[in-house]
Amino acid sequence: MIANLAIKLYIKQIRFFYFYFMDKKELRAKYKAARQQLSDDEIDSKSLAIANQLLELYVWKHTYFHLYLTIGKHKEIETEYILQILAGKDKEVVVAKSHFENCTMSHFLLTDNTKFIVSEYGIPEPFDGLEVPVQKIDVVFVPLLAYDKHGHRVGYGKGFYDKFLSECRTDTVKIGLSFFEPEDQIEGIFEGDVTLDYCITPERIYAF
Repeated sequence: MIANLAIKLYIKQIRFFYFYFMDKKELRAKYKAARQQLSDDEIDSKSLAIANQLLELYVWKHTYFHLYLTIGKHKEIETEYILQILAGKDKEVVVAKSHFENCTMSHFLLTDNTKFIVSEYGIPEPFDGLEVPVQKIDVVFVPLLAYDKHGHRVGYGKGFYDKFLSECRTDTVKIGLSFFEPEDQIEGIFEGDVTLDYCITPERIYAF
């Protein structure tokens, strides 16, 4: 009787763990599918709401803000609204160029003269310009597919931002942007994964 009860409790624990703690591969599939369900109007309105939430953060004393540019085919958050805020506050905006041969990025100051090209992966990138050292960057807006209540994130799986964030200063503010609410916990987090400081959704700000 006691042995049978112990087995039943163990099975319940396994089911509980599986239900709440999905691994990174499962979460990528889940949130890619969820994004595809969003209409263009929903993406636009939610992106604007995220930008408005961002105004409530105490980050505006900083100077150098690293912003990713939206990949339309992935139905990402439209970061143009954030770019408008940064321009209005006269901040220095830094954008990245990806190097797929070694999964690293270089970072360039965005100016009126910056020329862009769309890479073969559909990513808008600066063609050239004034390169900015990583150590000068104060705030990073981080793309993600999923995140949890502890500030861990799931990206596209190439490791670009994992490497980049590990090179940033320890006091660099890392801000995730998401259309969706957090998972309870992500399974498969590595010791070297860099956590977010905040994640902004259309409804609220999560601080970690």
